[in-house]
Order: sequence, then C-alpha cells, then structure tokens
Amino acid sequence: MVVLAQLIRPGAACAIGTFTSNVDMKSGAPAFGTPEYMRATQMTGQMARFYGLPLRASGCCAANVPDGQAIWETMNSLWSAVQAGAHMVYHAAGWLEGGLIASPEKFIMDCEILQQIERYMDPVICAAGADEIATDAVAEVGDQGHFFGTRHTQERYTTAFYEPFLSDWRNFEAWEEAGGIWTAQRAHQIFHDIIAQFEPPPMEDAIRDELADFVARRKAEGGAPTDF
Repeated sequence: MVVLAQLIRPGAACAIGTFTSNVDMKSGAPAFGTPEYMRATQMTGQMARFYGLPLRASGCCAANVPDGQAIWETMNSLWSAVQAGAHMVYHAAGWLEGGLIASPEKFIMDCEILQQIERYMDPVICAAGADEIATDAVAEVGDQGHFFGTRHTQERYTTAFYEPFLSDWRNFEAWEEAGGIWTAQRAHQIFHDIIAQFEPPPMEDAIRDELADFVARRKAEGGAPTDF
C-alpha cells in the first residue's frame, strides 16, 4: 500500500500500520495480545526503522470481559508497541471482545496501564548527592524505627512513586474490610462517577437537534445493533 501510494502521489505521507496476529486454532477466532502478536509488532517496528517510516500499533486483546486475560493481553500489546518504537497507538484503551465492543470498565483499566507505562518511560535521573541518598534521614532513624515520619520522606512521598487511581495496594485484610471490591467493579464505579460529573459543552439547539437527527437516521438505516 505504501508503494501504491507513492506511485499515485510521490512523496505522500505514509505510515506503516501493524495488525498482524495469529488465530485460535481451535475455533478460528482471531487472537490478540499473544506472543506472536508481540513479535509481529516488533518485527514491523524494525521494518519501519529500515524504511524510515512512522509506525502505528494497537493495544488490543481477545478477552470477552474486563478480566485478568483482558489485562495481560492488553499489556502484551501495549508493551510490544513501546518496544517496537510506535509513533501512534490506535485502540490504546477500551478494546474488548477482539475489537467488537468498547468497554467503559476496560477503558478505565487500560488508562491505569498507560499511565504506568508512561511513568516507566520517564528518564532516570541518577543523582547521588547527600540529599538524594538521604544520609541525614538514615542517621536520624539509625537501626531502629522507620522512615515514614522523617522530613525527607514527608517532602517526597507524594511524587516519589507512581500513584494509582484504580489499583488497590492495601493488604488483603484491609482490602477485605473495605468491601473486597475487585478491579472491574472499581472501574465500573469510576466510570459512573465520571459520567455523573460530565457537563455537556455549550451547543446551539439547532446543531444539537441536527446531530440527534443524524444519529437517529443512521440507526434506522441499519448496521450493527446497539443498546444506545
């Protein structure tokens, strides 16, 4: 396709898009986020660098519900995109059921993954001064006590580590006492909280009515069924 584009319009801006994966040999259904998918993405990244073209990758999975499978397959997809040097990622959040649906809960869960990857990719600053090593705090605490209450910790605890908005890092007893809410349930609540706080942008009534009429007309024309 890149060659055809150049034949028609030499110098046309192009990008390489990778979406190669294997299928489930038991059912024939497409499989995403697999080791083969990761390798194909990384190989395409090598081709993109060889030809000097930007790379497009995806964050996809074959899972049908926002569960553990959905997360590890999406993690595989997103990390392969990072390792391949992708310049843009389609479907970075929300992909479910092999791309047939977009899940609000999965979108929230994927945003947590994306933020953690972004944090991981921050440049490492190798400072080794007395303040960074916290020599005063070490001397203050000595061989007893802990560092949570020291000035050094209090000045840095809000920024030193990634702070999750969805993950629950409490131990089992504290998590259970708080209701024992699983990840997808927490994501479901966050999704509803966001929707409840949403304020529609200002829009003229005539434009809003025109858009509503367009949506109603396209639904009446048929296509994939929708609950909305």
